[in-house]
Amino acid sequence: MGGLQKKIRVLVVDDSAFVRRAILRMFEKSPDIEVVGVAANGESAVELARSLRPDVITLDVQMPVLDGLSALELIMKECPAPVIMFSCLTGKGAEKTMKALDIGAVDFVDKSSAGGAMDIGALAKELTGKIKVAAGVDLEKLRAAARKAGTAPPSRGRTKGEGAEVVVMGTSTGGPPALQQVLGRMQPPPCPILIVQHMPPGFTASLAARLDRHSALTVREASDGEVVVAGNVYLAPAGWHMRLRRKDGALQVWLDPVPGGHLHCPSVDALFDSAAEVCGDRALGVVLTGMGKDGAAGARAIKKAGGRIVVETEETAIVYGMPKAVADAVSVDAAVPLYQVSDAIAGMI
Repeated sequence: MGGLQKKIRVLVVDDSAFVRRAILRMFEKSPDIEVVGVAANGESAVELARSLRPDVITLDVQMPVLDGLSALELIMKECPAPVIMFSCLTGKGAEKTMKALDIGAVDFVDKSSAGGAMDIGALAKELTGKIKVAAGVDLEKLRAAARKAGTAPPSRGRTKGEGAEVVVMGTSTGGPPALQQVLGRMQPPPCPILIVQHMPPGFTASLAARLDRHSALTVREASDGEVVVAGNVYLAPAGWHMRLRRKDGALQVWLDPVPGGHLHCPSVDALFDSAAEVCGDRALGVVLTGMGKDGAAGARAIKKAGGRIVVETEETAIVYGMPKAVADAVSVDAAVPLYQVSDAIAGMI
């Protein structure tokens, strides 16, 4: 047997004494995670990040003295570490969370769910999983993604490809800045784009608005029954599976809350399966950074129908779980770094 596994050292930053105590209790007996420091404001967070050099930081968005976004910017600049934001849907919490992901946060947890004993238990499970993922993130990739999230190269003409009726995309951890980079590099395509991003309810509308502002494409949260239009981007609302169906010859969004055996809701597999069934060999699936294997089964369905698959490579993926699972499951048509994904899509539509 080998030696004892090193615990993940975590710095907890939150202005709520209740939340700080709750997180300390969560991990006091954990064999994998150790809380090495706590702070009640952003200024103390930066100081402790410099001195403790934690493996992961949990950081509240709303704080006194120095707010979470300002603290995050200083941490990423002076003493980079994987950061998980603690957010809340009240006020501008969702929009600030999207900004935090742009700055370089790995992921976030909805703090508004921590309302009672049952919620704390669910939160502990979610936070444990996200801390373990964050601890394994390559900081150079994270910082590169943050630098490029808000930038777009000069627009260029579309490359004529074999044609696609629809582009379906899936992503999870690290997805918001990745999507911003991909969509920000695209001109309005001759087909609609449908996207599943794993995210809690209440945050997808803010993400859609942010992607819309930072690209030449029209991006919005999808509505049940709407006809999808070429050049527009439709983001699945959290808590609903987004599928495609055809009615009177037109492609429509079908929002379905039924789990259907899927681990995530929305599910990349559910979207990809429907694209394969409805669009056949004119479906193009794209899988970006994310933990787990959502999208692998759907990619098999698209390939079986004669469609094509693009995945982000390990070179740039913040978490190379989902793209790897797809690449292991099927023969992909293109495996490219994030900054080439838009070109790969353009060449196939």
